Amino acid sequence: MIKKIGILTSGGDCGGLNAVIRSVTLTAINKYGWKVYGIKDGTEGLIRDPIDAIELNLKSFESNLMRLGGTFLGSNNSGNPFNYMQKNGKRIDVSDKIINGFNKLNLDSLIGIGGDGSMKILQKLTKKGNINFVGIPKTIDNDVMFNEFSIGYDTAVNVATNALDMLQPTAASHKRAMILEVMGRDAGHIALNAGIAGGADIILIPEIKYSLKSIAKHIEKIKLKERSHILIVIAEAVRKEDGSKAYVKYLNGQVRLGGIGNYISDRVSNMTKVETRVTVLGHLQRGAQPSHKDRLIASAFGVYAVDMIAQKKFNRIVVWQNRKITDIDIDKVAGKSKTIDIKDPLIKVAKALDIYVGEI
Repeated sequence: MIKKIGILTSGGDCGGLNAVIRSVTLTAINKYGWKVYGIKDGTEGLIRDPIDAIELNLKSFESNLMRLGGTFLGSNNSGNPFNYMQKNGKRIDVSDKIINGFNKLNLDSLIGIGGDGSMKILQKLTKKGNINFVGIPKTIDNDVMFNEFSIGYDTAVNVATNALDMLQPTAASHKRAMILEVMGRDAGHIALNAGIAGGADIILIPEIKYSLKSIAKHIEKIKLKERSHILIVIAEAVRKEDGSKAYVKYLNGQVRLGGIGNYISDRVSNMTKVETRVTVLGHLQRGAQPSHKDRLIASAFGVYAVDMIAQKKFNRIVVWQNRKITDIDIDKVAGKSKTIDIKDPLIKVAKALDIYVGEI
């Protein structure tokens, strides 16, 4: 019989995580009488001695936690347990330690909230440890396969759309081209959706090649219509015209995607003589207050995941398909990315609105 379950958040944070933890906890306690343990900082909490986990109860959610961005349990997007970086710089396999930590807590099942990368790691880990696992998809990129809406995505799009709403007046006031660089590690869902909703003139996504000459030509066409300001949205994973990626190097030696907005800005300004400014949204898209849709989906996913455990439907992931919640085998999702197809209906919408979306 199921008596105790664990829950953790893995990968990058986003809006809606606290809401799904709340949903899982309330459902498990109220509906089934189970105990729920929140594991701190993803799988990191199971490595520590003593194990870093807390029992969650109804009082844990009497405050405004569900209204806050991020995750109060903490998360980790750089701790692959099969290739774990130690303080001395050496990498080791700590998967057995994590499995032992799970067993020490005497948990009957584990709910993991994460994106495609996290699901791949958790799939391998729980299979090795024979752990009863249920996955819940969260990622602002919305790139989990066979899933229409991931937790955090709606909030990220809302933040990007709001940014465009605020950039438009200042762009018009100074006759500038405002460039908004948004997140999107492999997919352009945020850029495409926010760009259309926010009235962008140019949307660049990693799935579709672009031409600087075509961008300049599109800007000149807009200027001929006697409109002197331009809005451009670019996903961070868009490559330079020669195919290389844009990176930002930090003082600690980390190298991450970023900088494509400045690359496009310099070249567009030189080619069109239009003054440009770049805004990089970055983690504002992760830490924002979750939208009503993210809270709603998070709540529904949490209830469904607990019901799956009660039904002993393990090694599966909760997904949203065709306006309802269902579940699929985790093997179909783990490590796979849902990118934008050139035939996506929103590409047709963008083109009909005379938005440049690349060489198609």
